Amino acid sequence: MAEHSRKKTGFFTRLTRKQAIILIASVAALALLIVGGVASNHLYRSTTGSVQKITAFSASEESASQVAAADAKAALAEGRNGVTEGTSYTKVVINGHAKLVFGTNLTDVQSVLQQGNITLQPGDSITPSLTTKVTESTVINIVSAGDTVQTVDTPIPFNTIQKDDPNLPVGVRQVQTQGQPGVMETTNLVQMSGTRQVSSNTIASWVKKVPVNEVILVGTGTTSSSSNSRASNANSNSGSSSNSHSTSSNSNSAPRSSSSSSITNIGTTVPVGNPQQIAQTMAAARGWTGAQFTCLVELWQRESGWRVTAENPSGAYGIPQALPGSKMGPGWQSSATVQISWGLGYIASRYGTPCGAWSHELSAGWY
Repeated sequence: MAEHSRKKTGFFTRLTRKQAIILIASVAALALLIVGGVASNHLYRSTTGSVQKITAFSASEESASQVAAADAKAALAEGRNGVTEGTSYTKVVINGHAKLVFGTNLTDVQSVLQQGNITLQPGDSITPSLTTKVTESTVINIVSAGDTVQTVDTPIPFNTIQKDDPNLPVGVRQVQTQGQPGVMETTNLVQMSGTRQVSSNTIASWVKKVPVNEVILVGTGTTSSSSNSRASNANSNSGSSSNSHSTSSNSNSAPRSSSSSSITNIGTTVPVGNPQQIAQTMAAARGWTGAQFTCLVELWQRESGWRVTAENPSGAYGIPQALPGSKMGPGWQSSATVQISWGLGYIASRYGTPCGAWSHELSAGWY
């Protein structure tokens, strides 16, 4: 009876100082373990992009994975970048960096690695196992313990585009837009042996910044137009006509056309680099010269920077950003000729001409 009548005391009040310290330390350690597990889970669940090129590798963007999945489904529904019926996708996360692998026969983990051109190195761990069946909700995790992730930026050269301008006298050239190089961001998984690089596998390579092409206006005005222009300038300098001054000012202004009208007056360009030279020859064989080639340059500058090894985290690959890249045929990983041949055929079948594809890219953000 005495035992039941004794005043009850709280759990913490019965602890000695030493016991309390041990308990607090244990709770703190457990909390760190839980937080670390959550952070690690967020890292492996992170995604790096979509068909519309989300431009960041970030484990902190919790919604990025959902955005990527939504864009993947949209790509399949709309047939973006050559996606055909029967194509599916699976997400692969390599040392915390994710990308989508598209394919027409993704049955198990091993088939996904083959379709995504992913090679396992000795010591790599992968979950689930190679023989596990996959669906679009499957996430394949690869951890390469001895490898490090390196990200490098390289410049994308700009083209020089010439446009005829009847408002300028014949022979006069005027820079309308200054050219600026673009930026290609490449993320590699690098294996080192001491200070020596043993291997480097690309996780993703995408256009971080699209080049700004230099636009030069070339005068096509007649001699009388030149005289009128000089007269207008003279009136403007004398201050006798404010309207003349306004006309002169407008003739020297920066780009005047909208994106839709720029398609009709897009100008001409010469190829920069070997892939563009190959494309110019192959496009000309289809009758696509002049403005059509300029549209092609603009299109693939934005899509891939004209890089053969461009590999968007969304799964699109190569110069024309095919989904999946393997559909371009033998040599699809490294041959500019193979990639360009497929890309021109795709443009012809879906949009008719490069300018048709470029117009769709400007309006929809994809082609």
